[in-house]
Amino acid sequence: MKVTFIGKVAVAKNIYSFSFKPPKKPHYVAGQFVEMQLPHENKDKRGDKRWFTLSSSPTEDELIITTKILPESGSSYKTALANLNPGQEVNMSSPMGDFVLPKDKSVPLLFIAGGIGCTPFHSICQFVADRGEQRDIALVYVASSPEEIAFKGTFDKLGNKFIEITGERTDAASILQKVGSLNDKTLLYISGPEPFVELLQAGFKELGVNKKRIHTDFFPGYTNL
Repeated sequence: MKVTFIGKVAVAKNIYSFSFKPPKKPHYVAGQFVEMQLPHENKDKRGDKRWFTLSSSPTEDELIITTKILPESGSSYKTALANLNPGQEVNMSSPMGDFVLPKDKSVPLLFIAGGIGCTPFHSICQFVADRGEQRDIALVYVASSPEEIAFKGTFDKLGNKFIEITGERTDAASILQKVGSLNDKTLLYISGPEPFVELLQAGFKELGVNKKRIHTDFFPGYTNL
């Protein structure tokens, strides 16, 4: 579908949200992703398509993606994205993916975000807040520095179940120390750069968490938080 660029806003250090208006409000589920094609001149070998998890909630009229853009980034796609002008049209796929809430609202949830992996959790937490759903959600947000924590306004509403970890080594055991013991029904959702997700996925399995309780969302193209 063709979507129209509305504008961008900085949500943390080097992290920006880009808003797009679809031709009609699409139906999607919080936590899903889209593919966006952005034709541009002198494109590099990675081409003109990227996958983005929507940071917007299905309760909103706009479709919003959030991504990290470093000043020294050499990506032709990110440069073109940063230089979009309001009113420009781009191609975006329909939302898809299964990194979404369980239907059973009584299931305890532990969300673990690594850097830009916060985006599906913002979509989900905003949706839960807008719908007034009662769910047991804890969120651990791991970032390189406090300045790189995005969407604090939304996540702070989780109260003492929102835990920030910045500037320190993080593994499954250290996360458990901060959140306490897990209910044997707790579902784990881990999102972020592939090395981060793989490390925690393996770590929680070693700690005895059944792999069926672990859901993952890999962000390609990122090696560091």
